[in-house]
Amino acid sequence: MLFRRREPDGLLERVRTYLWPRRSFSRSLQYFSKRILRLKATPHAVAAGVAAGVFASFFPVGFHFAIAAVLCWLIAGNLVAAALGAVFFGNPLTFPLLWGASWETGKLILHSRLPAHGPPAHLGEMLHNLSFAQLWAPVLKPMLIGAIPLGLAFGVLFYAITRWGMNAFREQRRKRLAERAARHEQSSHPSASIGSTAR
Repeated sequence: MLFRRREPDGLLERVRTYLWPRRSFSRSLQYFSKRILRLKATPHAVAAGVAAGVFASFFPVGFHFAIAAVLCWLIAGNLVAAALGAVFFGNPLTFPLLWGASWETGKLILHSRLPAHGPPAHLGEMLHNLSFAQLWAPVLKPMLIGAIPLGLAFGVLFYAITRWGMNAFREQRRKRLAERAARHEQSSHPSASIGSTAR
């Protein structure tokens, strides 16, 4: 491959690049937006797929793509857009924020008696033992319940942004193609244009 690195990156370097892209987050955002806008699907399908991926990112379980796929099937979303939305919105940098917000929102909804600040007592021991029964009431239940309204709110927001972007992008591309076709037609029939000006 042209311009390929002589020595491939090691595991630590790949992890660092995943957490902090070499080309800055603005370049990553541009790359993500171009990948989304160039998908060959209807604006609704692409926007619904992105919304499904964003919605699934709020859940603490590790089945984000499965949740996004089920949502895509229900709302006729695009699976590729859902995968891109889930990877972009839900990543190691955002997971602590998303899951923390889900947990706090779930506590408010349930009026839980968990501590107002900080994790519940013995959370480290619960996570170490991986006891689902112990984790359910203080951690998983509030996170799952809190993820639903947050996921819906951000999913609707990203649906609107993505659909607007898709419509604007395709309208601009349609105008460019129409202008290019008009210029090509004029260049292929120069005599007709000269004759019309002579009259």
